Amino acid sequence: MLPLAGMQTRSALSSLLCVMSCAWLHSGLASRHKSPVLPIHSEREPLPSKGMSGCSFGGRFYSLEDTWHPDLGEPFGVMHCVQCYCETQRGRKSKVLGKVSCKNVKRDCPEPSCDDPVLLPGQCCKTCSKGEVDRKQAEAVFDGFEYFQEKEKEDDLHKSYNDRSYLSSEDISSGESRTDFVAVLTGVTGSWLPSSSGVARARFSLTRTSLTFSITYQRIGRPSRVAFLDSDGNTAFEYKTPKRDSDMICGVWKNLPQSHVRQLQAEQLRVTMTTATGRREQIEGKIIKHRALFAETFSSTLTSEKEHSGMGGIAMLTLSDTENNLHFILILQGLIQHRQRDSPLVPIRVRLQYSQHVLREIHANVTAYDPDFAEVLTDLNSRELFWLSRGQLVIAVETEGPDPRHISGFITGRKSCDTIQSVMSSGDALTPGKTGGVGSAFFHLHDNGTLDYQVQIAGLSSEVVGLTIELKPRRRSKRSVLYDLAPEFDRPSGRATGSWSRLEARHIHMLLQNELFINVATAHSQEGELRGQIRGLLYSGLEAPRHEIPIPLAGQFVAPPVLTSAGGHAWVSVDERCHLHYEIVVAGLNKADDLTVSAHLHGFAEIGELGESSTNHKRLLTGFYGSQAQGVLKDISVELLRHLDRGTAFIQVSTKVNTRGEIRGRVHVPNNCEFGTRGEVEVAEFDGLFVHDPEELKKDPHTCFFESQHHAHGSLWTPNYNNCFTCSCQKRTVICDPVICPVLTCSRTIQPEYKCCPVCLERKDPKNMKTPERLDEHPEGCYFEGDQKMHAPGSTWHPFVPPFGYIKCALCTCKGATGEVHCEKVTCPALTCSRPVRRSPSDCCKECPEEDKPLLVHADMMQADGTRHCKFGKNFYQNSDNWHPRVPLMGEMKCITCWCDHGVTKCQRKQCPVLTCSNITRREGMCCPECQDSKEEEELMKVPEKKNSWRH
Repeated sequence: MLPLAGMQTRSALSSLLCVMSCAWLHSGLASRHKSPVLPIHSEREPLPSKGMSGCSFGGRFYSLEDTWHPDLGEPFGVMHCVQCYCETQRGRKSKVLGKVSCKNVKRDCPEPSCDDPVLLPGQCCKTCSKGEVDRKQAEAVFDGFEYFQEKEKEDDLHKSYNDRSYLSSEDISSGESRTDFVAVLTGVTGSWLPSSSGVARARFSLTRTSLTFSITYQRIGRPSRVAFLDSDGNTAFEYKTPKRDSDMICGVWKNLPQSHVRQLQAEQLRVTMTTATGRREQIEGKIIKHRALFAETFSSTLTSEKEHSGMGGIAMLTLSDTENNLHFILILQGLIQHRQRDSPLVPIRVRLQYSQHVLREIHANVTAYDPDFAEVLTDLNSRELFWLSRGQLVIAVETEGPDPRHISGFITGRKSCDTIQSVMSSGDALTPGKTGGVGSAFFHLHDNGTLDYQVQIAGLSSEVVGLTIELKPRRRSKRSVLYDLAPEFDRPSGRATGSWSRLEARHIHMLLQNELFINVATAHSQEGELRGQIRGLLYSGLEAPRHEIPIPLAGQFVAPPVLTSAGGHAWVSVDERCHLHYEIVVAGLNKADDLTVSAHLHGFAEIGELGESSTNHKRLLTGFYGSQAQGVLKDISVELLRHLDRGTAFIQVSTKVNTRGEIRGRVHVPNNCEFGTRGEVEVAEFDGLFVHDPEELKKDPHTCFFESQHHAHGSLWTPNYNNCFTCSCQKRTVICDPVICPVLTCSRTIQPEYKCCPVCLERKDPKNMKTPERLDEHPEGCYFEGDQKMHAPGSTWHPFVPPFGYIKCALCTCKGATGEVHCEKVTCPALTCSRPVRRSPSDCCKECPEEDKPLLVHADMMQADGTRHCKFGKNFYQNSDNWHPRVPLMGEMKCITCWCDHGVTKCQRKQCPVLTCSNITRREGMCCPECQDSKEEEELMKVPEKKNSWRH
């Protein structure tokens, strides 16, 4: 898929007309409009995924309480005087829903204080002029087409370890910024029901609009669900926990509405957990921000031995950077009894214990309404530090008095669902280089301080002579080695697997603070050819990074090999619905490199071979900025799933410096998806691989019925009425677009039978002429995902992107027998006229107007059988009819003319002359701006004329 600018315009126009017309007539119930208002229907489907609350508008998703000005695309543009709002509503069972409502805000414009206000471009309200008005006109939608989108933002992917300090909150880029929260969950007290003995500690990380959570629990069965309650006590989000033998729950609340983000920041959200087996238990707690979360490296969950006590707490601990001081903060729940709440201070005793032996004891007072407590245990000796590293120290809290209440728990390294990993690259070496090699490491920290590791190395220039875990060096020539992994390194496989069982407490602290590094030394680079920072990767919802070793991505794996400074690794999995989930981490790109990165998934007919007879299926996963990307790919072809199952697929990351691949890795994901993604139907080229049940298609709510046949959502076909059209099914809506044939530069062409577009006739060897109808005999060619068809080597075409049709501003070419598709923006010719026009909204290039050629002629339009009418809004128009469109809340758009061209509605804005004056204004009811000076002169010229006419 190509990142085309403005690809949502037709959907946005449909959504706006539907929403605003229904808001005008039926108080905004746009999503229930039964009759279509445009050739492309508005989005009427449920929100993108379960658990998300918001509004779908014009192909985009908006969070609750978001506001925006709808962009209808060319020629309508952004409706600056219309403001849409995603309104919160309560559905059945108090479920939070979103409803779009739009209104005209022009009546709310303030009265300008000056005599001659002006209407600036991009504004709805007139304002007083402040100097020269900036009149730069926005380019047309298709003028912004680029295969790689440019961004001014330049992320700092690489900083030499020689000159950067340890990662701190200030070092995290905006794309990785996060806010951490915590909650202590205990049984509810004060009810007639018995309270639970369970205690849970939940840690949350808010990144943009997603909230990830890691929950550990004790003295309670496996919870069946986790629910988030808003400030009114209603369920805002519910997560059903998978059945696993683990005391850890990992989850993500995606697309968090802005209203709930504000409640989260204001500490107004609560979280509850409920068990389903045995005696039903429920624990809950308030989600709060806490200053200790950023520095926390050790933790403890405090429980009571009493049944149904409803007591619990957590301890967040960390070591000092230079001294052996243990800082801790306690958050306590239920420890203070109701009769003690009348006392201003409640005395407690905090103990540090080992095997029932008290090592340290602190007496303090807490208040009943703020039972948090912070303290420092200074100068831990070697034995205490050793027991701390082994998870054998206990922290206990007890109230003093005649009826003491007691809770306690073991101190271990901080637990979370994040993945401890490292990407080693030559660009991050102490002496940076470009070798094309990569190292990938995956770690797991146990409660007893043992660190399991799996390391794999590939693409090096010489033999590995050293593999070590190190500190940040104070000087380049003096490395600080903590642990040698070389004895476990197997040279034939390039892997090292083992355990580091002697981590000190200081090492655990530094590991969880991202302060350790892994270094690979080779015969050619004794100090290190590869190096990487060991750091936590925030949980994204993908389980593979927590349990599986990643796939290494190296420049040496690209064909041909690339000597790059970058390296990476990726996790890939296929779920039971045959959807592909991926997470990619990249390191080592130099700051001077262009950081526009895209990731692709490749499949090849045979492993490791790219011969002339191979077919390349290529799917764009995502474009991303920064060091990582993750996502899910749902519509996967059968062939690609087979390649994943056979191990003949590849993940490739490309940059603008190396567009054919910067780093790459082989992917082997066994799966049972021989019939493709569930619910998806392949196109005609693969119909022979499986049989579709017509009865099942009828049951699918997304199926389209066209020409007496059912078509699955996402499928493409050539209609019977005209082979020069391509139709697609988009959620019950059939969209047919005329085929747009590329301009041929050859002197001799032929018209293949049953094909719409002519092709060039090669003079040299007609026998080897590759035409589309011979693709089955000669598999050489390119598979393009947009139209899901094979294209002959050397052929060119305009890309087809459902549901938007053919993109005339782009031209794709099949490069020889390699199967590579190259798409680029069409270069428009230089024009000599002063007022070029775009004859049709779908045209890419403007041209000079011809006096003898009507504006409404569409040269590229393929004639259909018979005259077809057009439907716009609720009105029908005959072929060649033209009209000014009416938009609810805005009225008739007199500056825009629409016409019916053989069943296709086209619209164009009036072309305005280029003004050279300095004082520009726009009068009400006029389409084009005009010069203020000429307006005054015109009025002066009209005055004498009127006087003369009176005299006669």
